[in-house]
Amino acid sequence: MQSEYRLSAQKTWDAIAESFDATRQKPWSYCLDFINSLRQNDIVADLGCGNGRHLFSCAERCSHVIGIDISQRFLRIIEKKLHHTSYRNISLIHGDVVQLPFADGTLDAVLFIASLHNIQGREHRRTALTEITRVLKPQGTALISVWSRWQDKFYRHFLKEFIIRSRDFGDIDIYWRQHNLNIPRFYHLYSRGEFLQELQSVGLHIQHIESVRIHSKRLPDNYFAVVQKG
Repeated sequence: MQSEYRLSAQKTWDAIAESFDATRQKPWSYCLDFINSLRQNDIVADLGCGNGRHLFSCAERCSHVIGIDISQRFLRIIEKKLHHTSYRNISLIHGDVVQLPFADGTLDAVLFIASLHNIQGREHRRTALTEITRVLKPQGTALISVWSRWQDKFYRHFLKEFIIRSRDFGDIDIYWRQHNLNIPRFYHLYSRGEFLQELQSVGLHIQHIESVRIHSKRLPDNYFAVVQKG
C-alpha cells in the first residue's frame, strides 16, 4: 500500500477514534462465539483492533493477544483502558495489516473484524488476506467479517453504480457523522460471492460463512467467515 494512503487512513481513523469509542463498546456476539472456541494457550492477533472491544475478551480466554491498528489514537485509548485492568497478556502494535510484523506460522488465531473492507485497492485487500495466511500456524483459524454490498442502506446506490461504474464496483465513501463530525471513510462493500472468492484465492479454507443482519431489517449487512489455514 502506498505510504500516502497509509497516512490518509491513519488520519481518518485518528479523527473519529474518540467518537467511535464512545459509541462502540459492546463486543459482537459472533466474535465472542469464535473467541470462546479458542484454547487457553493460543496466541491471537486482533487486526484492526480499534478501541479494543474484542481485544479484552481475547485476553480473558487466551494466553496472549496482540492488537494491531493503523490509528495511534485507537491504541492510546486501549492503553488508557489497560491502566484500569489487571491484564498482562495484551501487546499493542501500531501497524498495517498489509504488512504484518510477525514471522511465518506464529499465530494460532486471528480476528479481522470490520477492517478488510476499509483497505483501498483490491490488490491491497488480497495482500492483507495473504498476510493472514502467512502468519497463521498450520490449521490456525481466523474470523473475518466485512460489510455486505446489498444491504438495505446501500442497495439503491449500488444498483445505480452497476450501470454508471464511476469507480471500482463496491467502493464507496461512508461518512462518520456522530458527535458533529463529517468525515469520509473508504469502504469496499462485498457480495457474498466476492468475499468467498477472495478468501479462497489466498488458500484459506472456509469452515463456516454466515450472512448477518445487525442493523438492516431486510437484507444482511455483514458477512462473517470462519476460515482455516491448510
